[in-house]
Amino acid sequence: MTNTRLIDNFNREHTNLRISVTDQCNFRCIYCMPEDMQFMEDDAIMTFDEIVHLARIFVDLGINKIRLTGGEPLVRRGVPELIKQLGEIKGLKDISLTTNGIGLITQAKDLYDAGLRRINVSLDTLDEAKFEQMTRRKVLSKVLEGLQEAQRCGFDPIKVNAVAMKGFTDDEIVDLAKFARDNAYQLRFIEFMPLDADDIWGRNMFIPGKEIINKIGAVYPLNPVSMNGDAKHDPAKLYQFEDGKGDVGFISSVTEPFCEQCNRIRLTADGQLRTCLFSITETDLLTPLRAGAPDETIGDLIIEAVKQKEPGHQINAVNFVKPKRNMSMIGG
Repeated sequence: MTNTRLIDNFNREHTNLRISVTDQCNFRCIYCMPEDMQFMEDDAIMTFDEIVHLARIFVDLGINKIRLTGGEPLVRRGVPELIKQLGEIKGLKDISLTTNGIGLITQAKDLYDAGLRRINVSLDTLDEAKFEQMTRRKVLSKVLEGLQEAQRCGFDPIKVNAVAMKGFTDDEIVDLAKFARDNAYQLRFIEFMPLDADDIWGRNMFIPGKEIINKIGAVYPLNPVSMNGDAKHDPAKLYQFEDGKGDVGFISSVTEPFCEQCNRIRLTADGQLRTCLFSITETDLLTPLRAGAPDETIGDLIIEAVKQKEPGHQINAVNFVKPKRNMSMIGG
């Protein structure tokens, strides 16, 4: 199995794995889950030993980047130790983490000491009232404190992910750009995608990436960045601020799908392999692992699942079928 490459039927090689360590979260973002979300039972979730075991198999198959997600990964105890164990896997070049930021207040140093250097913090608004409306929690100040603590610890880059929603953040697009510029954060705007639990997604709440680019560019002139090498697989189209104060990225999954260059696969907290965020099928890896299946058998399951990966998501198709799981259960 060593040196096997994960290539699908469309000749896309997969080197990037997102692993959800929990479906639980201390927020209830309206585009992610309902207020009364029912989480998985503890025994359905992969243990850290199981995550590391599967990660080793994936790396042996060519995965060289892993991002830890949730839910909110930092609500699970021991994530710094997990990062340390993952960092010991030969062949794994990069580990990153996506978080809502609150846990960074107390865990940033431990995460950094464990070897983590890159983080993404979700932050859709700088307005306390809107933040509470979107997350159903009144904790904006704690997220900002977490960002500051991460910066003090030396994290670089610190990316700020913002989901753009009409009626919520459309009047803050430039404010968020200024916030990122002033604090040396890398801002990434993400088009609102139809994975919300409450079915609020619709064109009346959707802001195309080009509209966001134009709004920012009117105040802070932007120059497109050429994407070469591994960067061509980055879902964000990058623009540099003309005055040199950093860059901003735009992930336009709906209006400008990047499926042809996609090199990502996902592992849910309960050990299900998903080849696309919008997959309607999954491959169970946890059950055979717990049953004592050889690594080669699990590797074969992964190889076959990736081989059959969809050509792309069907968000814009007339017959689009929404995944049965919401974002927190799939992994952000």
